[in-house]
Formats: sequence, C-alpha cells, structure tokens
Amino acid sequence: MLTVDMENKENGALDVKKVCNNRTGGRLPKCRSQKMICGHSSVENGRSPDPADWAVIDVVNYFRTAGFEEQANAFQEQEIDGKSLLLMTRNDVLTGLSLKLGPALKIYEYHIKPLQTQHLKYNSL
Repeated sequence: MLTVDMENKENGALDVKKVCNNRTGGRLPKCRSQKMICGHSSVENGRSPDPADWAVIDVVNYFRTAGFEEQANAFQEQEIDGKSLLLMTRNDVLTGLSLKLGPALKIYEYHIKPLQTQHLKYNSL
C-alpha cells in the first residue's frame, strides 16, 4: 500500500514522502529500493497522492494544511482543481490569484512547482 507522508518545513513547504507499505518479509519493496512509486493506489486524508486527481476542495485543503489558510480561499474562488494547479505558471500565481507577493512566491516555488515536477517524474515512468 502506498501512503503519502507530509511534513511542514521551516520555509512553509511540505515535504512529501511516498512510502510503500508492502509486506516483503523485511526487505525493501522494489518501489522503495528504487525510489519510485509502486502501482498501488491509496488515498491520504481523502486526497489522491496524484494532484491531477484532486478536486477543488483537495487543492484548498492542501494549501490550508501547508499553512496558507487565507490564500487557500483564492484557489476555491478561482475553481482551481488538481489539473488546473499542475498547469499554473509562476505568473498565474503571482497575478491571477490576487495574492500578496510573499505568500504567492512561496506557494509557487515550494508547492506548485514541486508538485508539477513530482507529477511529471512519476507519470513518465
């Protein structure tokens, strides 16, 4: 079973760790030993580990969990779901959401950009 473990960092970023909980008799499963996602599906806190599958409320909850309570509302107002989130550019975040510059930069650099990279990495396997 694949689970997602999220931990807040000092800079406001979430450290997303994917862990496969397969029973393998004490040895690391192939997906963990090779640092890749296995084919097991799971849902963490009602949210799929793949942002492309997130609904608007999942995106909002992600940013609330990351400490951006006020800014999360902008994603709801603009109806940003997971697929839209993965298509966002830096300019979209800085100007399209009407957020203050500081939080907007952190949201893009520490959250959206890593989610985009993670999505591309794991969907090109």
